[in-house]
Amino acid sequence: MPRGTHQCFLESKEALALTVVDEHWAAQRRDWARALGGDGEPLQRLRGLFEETEADQLAAQQGCGTVSGCLFGNLTLELSNQAEAVRGRLQEIFDAQVDMVEAVIAEARARGDVTARDTREAARAVVAQLEGQVMFAKHYDNPGRLSPLWANCRALLGATGGE
Repeated sequence: MPRGTHQCFLESKEALALTVVDEHWAAQRRDWARALGGDGEPLQRLRGLFEETEADQLAAQQGCGTVSGCLFGNLTLELSNQAEAVRGRLQEIFDAQVDMVEAVIAEARARGDVTARDTREAARAVVAQLEGQVMFAKHYDNPGRLSPLWANCRALLGATGGE
C-alpha cells in the first residue's frame, strides 16, 4: 500500500492486539449472552454454550484446515508476560466470562440442580475447563476433545439431575 494511504493507524502492536481482542470479545459476549440468557433450564443453557463452542471449533477446522482454539487463551499464553495492557484486558474478559457463567450456576443452584456451594469458584472452574478443553482441541487439532466438557462440568458443579 502506498505511503500515506492508511486510513487507520495504530500506535503499536499492543494497540492492534487490544483492538482485535475488543472486537472479538464484543462478538463473543453477544454469543455467550444469547446462549446463557435464553429461556431454557440453566444447565441446558450452559450445555448449549459448550455445544456451540465445539461446533465453532469444528467449523474453524473445516474452514481453514486446523482447530483455531480460543483467541483469548492463545494470547494469554503468548503475551501475558510481555504486554501488561493486553494481560489486563484478557483478565477483564475472563472475569466477565466467569460472571456470565456464575449467574447461570446460581440460578441452577437456586433450583436445586447443582450442589456447588461457592458459585464464583464453580464458575471459575467451568471457564477453566472450557478454556483447557479448547486448548487441547487446538493442540491435538481435534474438536472432539471438547466432547467430555459437559460431563466434566456436571461433575464440577455437582449436578443432581439427569443429562
